[in-house]
Amino acid sequence: MSPETENKNSTEETEKTVNEKSASSTGLEPNIGGVVAYLLGALSGIILFVMEKENDFIRFHALQSVIALGGLTVCAMILSIIPFLGWIIVLLSVPLYMVLWIFLMYKAYQGERYKLMFVGDIVEQQLNKGKSEEI
Repeated sequence: MSPETENKNSTEETEKTVNEKSASSTGLEPNIGGVVAYLLGALSGIILFVMEKENDFIRFHALQSVIALGGLTVCAMILSIIPFLGWIIVLLSVPLYMVLWIFLMYKAYQGERYKLMFVGDIVEQQLNKGKSEEI
């Protein structure tokens, strides 16, 4: 096989891999879909998780958004019921929530399937469970 033929085959395989990764039932590029999953917190995660059927990268970030950001929002709502101490804890946790939110959007935009401690494993188990039920 000539070097030109090898280059052509290699290029075709790379394009095929990129096209397979970008297959999305929402029409979004995977990295953009990952960012959108976090954009409105758990709400956008729920919407994308329900709408996206093909791309595991987008589904991963959507479900991680629902579990992580949704869980933190619920905790903040419960803590806000507690007078004074709960309010202080919520106020101090808001900047941490914002940093996590921006960090997760950045990682998704970079195309990285960043797994949060505890939550990432739960998300992967759920996605794998869904795959095995489809078969």
